[in-house]
Amino acid sequence: MKIGFIGTGKVGFTIADSLQKQGHTIILGFRDKDSASLKEAVEKNPLFASAPMREMVGMADLIVLATPFQANQGILQGLAFGGKTLVDCTNPVGPGITHGLKSERSGAEAVQEWAPDARVVKAFNIYGFENLGGGEFPGYTIKPLMLIAGDDPEAKEQVAVLLGEMGFFAKDTGGLNQALHLEHMTLLWVRMVRANGHHPNFVWAYLER
Repeated sequence: MKIGFIGTGKVGFTIADSLQKQGHTIILGFRDKDSASLKEAVEKNPLFASAPMREMVGMADLIVLATPFQANQGILQGLAFGGKTLVDCTNPVGPGITHGLKSERSGAEAVQEWAPDARVVKAFNIYGFENLGGGEFPGYTIKPLMLIAGDDPEAKEQVAVLLGEMGFFAKDTGGLNQALHLEHMTLLWVRMVRANGHHPNFVWAYLER
C-alpha cells in the first residue's frame, strides 16, 4: 500500500518507519522541501519517498495525519482527499495538559470538519511516540492495545489491518465521537509520563473473558 504522511516529526517518523518495514511504500508530504524534519526523516530512512502535499495525497492510498493539532486546520483545508482514509494521530492539548477543545468535541471531529471528503479514523494517539513503532513487548503473550474510532467501517478495517501488521491489537470503540475519550486517555498517559515522571515504555491491554 502507498501510505502518505502529513507530518514528519517523532510521531510521524516512528509510524512511517514501522510501516515501511512491513513492506509499504511511504510518501512524506511537504510544503517546504527544505524542512529540517523532512530531511532528517529521509536521512534516517532513505527508502522514504517525498512529494509536495497535494501530490502526496493524490498518490497515496491512505494518509496519516501526524502534525501538531494546531496546524491541522490550515493544512487540511487546502487538500482534497476524494474519499480516502485519513488517520488522525493528533491530540488537542491545552494549558496544564487539559483537552484543547474543552472536551466539547473531539479533535478528530474537527479534523473531519476540515477534511469533509476524507474518511477520518482516530488511531495512534493514546501513547507517546515511544510506543508507536510496533507491538513487541517481550515476556507477554498478549498484544498491546490500540483503540480506534471512526464513522466508516471500511476505513476502520483498513486501519485495523495495518495495526495488526505492526503487532497491535486494534479495538474498534465506535463512531468518531468516541475519539474524545481516546484523547482523554492520551491526557492520562501524558500526565503520567511527561508531567509526573513515569517511564514512557508502557501501553494498555485488552483482556476479555
